[in-house]
Amino acid sequence: MKKTYSLLRHLTVLLICLMCMSPFLVLLNLSLNTPRHNLYEDSLIVPDFYFGNYAEGWVKSHIDRAMVNSGIIAFAALALIVLLGAMAGYTVARFPNRFNRMVFSVLLGCMMIPGIINTVPLYTLMIRIKAVNTLWGMALVCATLALPQAVFVFSGFIQSIPRELEEAAIIDGCSYFTAFWRVVFPLLKPSVSAVVILNGFGIWNNYSQAVFFLQSSEKHNVPQALSVYFQQFAGAQWNLMAATAVIAIVPVVAVFLVFQKRIMSGLTEGAIKG
Repeated sequence: MKKTYSLLRHLTVLLICLMCMSPFLVLLNLSLNTPRHNLYEDSLIVPDFYFGNYAEGWVKSHIDRAMVNSGIIAFAALALIVLLGAMAGYTVARFPNRFNRMVFSVLLGCMMIPGIINTVPLYTLMIRIKAVNTLWGMALVCATLALPQAVFVFSGFIQSIPRELEEAAIIDGCSYFTAFWRVVFPLLKPSVSAVVILNGFGIWNNYSQAVFFLQSSEKHNVPQALSVYFQQFAGAQWNLMAATAVIAIVPVVAVFLVFQKRIMSGLTEGAIKG
């Protein structure tokens, strides 16, 4: 009975994995087909292994420039999210007075509001500070939308860190600010990894805000570049569209594979283990 249950469980997990992987396998298959490949007559499983689609898609879509733009936006936004989120989380966790609890409640409430709802007033504000069509302005938008979640994660993690560590540093002459940066912040590596991964994907793939705030083609991020390429140039050339999409997701998949083990540990583990 136990062997049968174990076999069924493994088969179920395998089936779920295949279902999740099937869109990526189809995308990879299409990207390796020649332009003359007929989806109705030729093989649907074995591709032609034609790699020229990647070179042509790379050149025509200008995906290299878009990846640089997305990288700059993601790096700047994640730096702000980690620094500001960690400091705010520390304040909420260590100084739970009425004002801090109120601010934390407001941040939690902001997590329930879709970011697209704030687009109109946010666009007006971006015009006033001359941040429309700038990478730094888009980085500020992404950081602002992700900060509530970051504060929630950091505050929960900091609460698991013993206060005695900071008190010892303060007795030695450190201020709370110095104790945070020298004692607490180095212990936040798991939660920092989790925050970076969870928000990095959304920032890299952001389209709903980017379509409003990045209007020039030179400032387009990856989703915008793909959208313009698909609509204006690729047409119904599924091989080119698939190859360009594969190029766009390679950096995200690589980062996820490297840091996947840190996601759950950053959300659940404490800094001190017995």
